Amino acid sequence: MTPPANPRPETFDPADYESAKRMVQSEDPAVRRKVAEHPKTRPELLYFLAADAAAEVRRAIATNAGTPRQADLLLAKDREVMVRQAVARKIARLLPELSADQAIQIERLTVECLETLARDQATEVRGILAEALKDLPNAPHGVINRLARDVELSVCAPVLQHSPILTEEDLTDIIMKGPVRGAMTAIASRHNVSASVADAIARSDDEAAVTALLGNPSAQIREETLDRILDQAPQHEPWHSPLVRRPRLPARAVARLASFVADKLLKVLQDRDDLDPEATRGLVEAVRQRVGQAAAGTPGLPLGPVDFGEEAVGGAAGPEKPVERPSDKAARLNKEGKLTEKLIEGSMVEGDRGFVMAALAELSQIPLPVVDRIVATHAPRAVTALVWRAGLTMRFARQVQLRLAQIPPKTALNARDGTHYPMTDEEMRWQLEFFGVEEKA
Repeated sequence: MTPPANPRPETFDPADYESAKRMVQSEDPAVRRKVAEHPKTRPELLYFLAADAAAEVRRAIATNAGTPRQADLLLAKDREVMVRQAVARKIARLLPELSADQAIQIERLTVECLETLARDQATEVRGILAEALKDLPNAPHGVINRLARDVELSVCAPVLQHSPILTEEDLTDIIMKGPVRGAMTAIASRHNVSASVADAIARSDDEAAVTALLGNPSAQIREETLDRILDQAPQHEPWHSPLVRRPRLPARAVARLASFVADKLLKVLQDRDDLDPEATRGLVEAVRQRVGQAAAGTPGLPLGPVDFGEEAVGGAAGPEKPVERPSDKAARLNKEGKLTEKLIEGSMVEGDRGFVMAALAELSQIPLPVVDRIVATHAPRAVTALVWRAGLTMRFARQVQLRLAQIPPKTALNARDGTHYPMTDEEMRWQLEFFGVEEKA
């Protein structure tokens, strides 16, 4: 007897082979999907449905753990992004479960699926794969290496920061070849950055990456590498705070830091209990020299009383009012209700980058080094999300993209309907989450 053209799902059991065969011939996609998603459906039926006309059926096949790997390989090349996304999630989830005892053919097809997905034209698919594989110790090196060199930061960053598969040679080569902006910061944030990788980062012109490196307590930084960073540090304020907090600071580095960091950071150095006697003596002497220079009228040195126990240095001979730092100025103006968009825009036009960055950090409640990282990516969506978080207009966000982040006009985001942000609030929160920014309380 010929089965009805549209059998009702409740009248057939997908686990029963004969019933399932009749269901896959149904004209109703919902009936075919029921077979596609059932965990006990036979592999040959799943393979047959991998070419189904309905995307919802193919997606169900892509999520089914029992789907034969040959079908997964077909679905990895599916025309629908949602189907490829489903395959990426499943294959990456199943990868840790593959054992050495499994058939070589199955493993080969699994790797082939991953390689296909790593080349996918959709950023979302590659991003899902990168997130799923970033921590796995048995992920294929070729796939990880491709993802690490991806042109999209959302794809390469998770792998660059976390993957144990990447070798020191891989990372150094990626740095030397000039990765996408923001990728070097991800490398600098890895656990146990090697000395040679740290040296390669320090030789770059990436301020945000060096900031992340200095703030990474597990990074191995040679003394000569640290000296090179200190040579440039006076012109890079974001480096100052992680430098003075850097573990195991050599005595020479302590003395050099004391010659240019702000008064608050001098206090941080003073309060450290891990400095050896030589470093402490060098610190006191550096501060004495700094006080003498300030008293003699040497410009550019902030000065305030710095207490080294009974032997206070500075104070009376210093200027009555120290120069106000950008962060302090932004905080004061915000408290007074004067930190307006018009004021910040005026500072941006005048080229006062330091104050504009500090103002964005103050209004967004995001630490200044993180704000610096966001702007340094030159990514239109991330920069726009930062301005949105600060509570400023999309018109101003466009100016920040062009003037502060130096994003080309052709790639900068425009307002929707002339005034509105072009992304949803959820999308902008997601952009900020990548930099570790949590939702406001």
